[in-house]
Amino acid sequence: MKIAQIAPLFESVPPRLYGGTERVVSYLTEELVNQGHQVTLFASADSVTTAELVACSTRALRLDASVRDPIPHFMLMLDEVRERAEEFDVLHFHIDYLHFPLFRPDATRILTTLHGRQDLADHKGFYLRFDDMPLVSISDAQRAPIGRANFVATVHHGIPLDLHRPNLGAGGGGGYLAFLGRISPEKRPDRAIAVARATGMPLKIAAKVDKTDEAYFRETIAPLLEGPHVEFVGEINEREKSEFLSEAGALLFPVDWPEPFGLVMIEAMACGTPVLAFRCGSVPEIVEDGVTGRIVETMDEALCAVPQVLALDRRAVRRRFEERFSAARMARDYLRIYRSMLRKQDAPQEDLAEDSLAEPSLLSPISDAKYREGAEKRAADLA
Repeated sequence: MKIAQIAPLFESVPPRLYGGTERVVSYLTEELVNQGHQVTLFASADSVTTAELVACSTRALRLDASVRDPIPHFMLMLDEVRERAEEFDVLHFHIDYLHFPLFRPDATRILTTLHGRQDLADHKGFYLRFDDMPLVSISDAQRAPIGRANFVATVHHGIPLDLHRPNLGAGGGGGYLAFLGRISPEKRPDRAIAVARATGMPLKIAAKVDKTDEAYFRETIAPLLEGPHVEFVGEINEREKSEFLSEAGALLFPVDWPEPFGLVMIEAMACGTPVLAFRCGSVPEIVEDGVTGRIVETMDEALCAVPQVLALDRRAVRRRFEERFSAARMARDYLRIYRSMLRKQDAPQEDLAEDSLAEPSLLSPISDAKYREGAEKRAADLA
């Protein structure tokens, strides 16, 4: 099968440092190539892949100080994709909805995986307008606010089984709690710090700080780093991440927003490290309470759960990761959708959703209050 993968340009594929979407695109692309498919990757020139690479920017936009507006770069990429579109059986986009108007006439060959939050009120009318564009959600929770959109499947992320070396010894060896990701209000690093201080356990924070969150870091988080038990490591690369997570007793995932997936949760599980997470968004789909981690709703519950999560069997955590979140499983799920799309091209009257993955049960819709709250917040970036 000839497949185009169209990635965001904010990070390279895979990213040098932080970048969830581009990392998933890399894992999917490499697994599709490994399974014998002809894959073309549209991404930044500093990307590394075994697929054919079409360079659409000189480097990752986030790391290019000369870039002030990313939109022209994305438009140039879309024009490149448009010029080559007839070469592919399927074009798989990972850039939200920027391509919808341009590629709508070819909707039967276009698949879009939504990687960001979808609970903002602005999204409802848009997806209803483009109800012929097939969509994939990365969790059932992500799609709940726009359940009437044209979703054909939910495909959970997966990562290569050999990417991280698990540490299966009790407690992980390092004797610390880990926070990994982004410093932002919705990720709630302040909660992680509070848990560490209340339990007397060391906390290591490995995270990037976006320009939009610099004030939050400076005014809210930096003062909390001055006390005991907390070490701010900064942004780390993939090799450092593996050691960071493997040595941790547990990963803290104290989010306070409708998390679309949370790649770091399965990265921790790959290392055998259990997850202590707050019940938001995708968390109940990813963490198996009492097996791969603990799910809590309040700070009091979180404090009580720390010794419980540290006592979980790290071998069982790793085993469930292998069973549920491999890159090979993710690729198989997407290939099933691609094949359904090809059948639909031959028989347009068929419903793609009927041939695709089983429709997941939707979670309860997010309340109007939450919609209003989300609309007032800045939209999450594509990464």
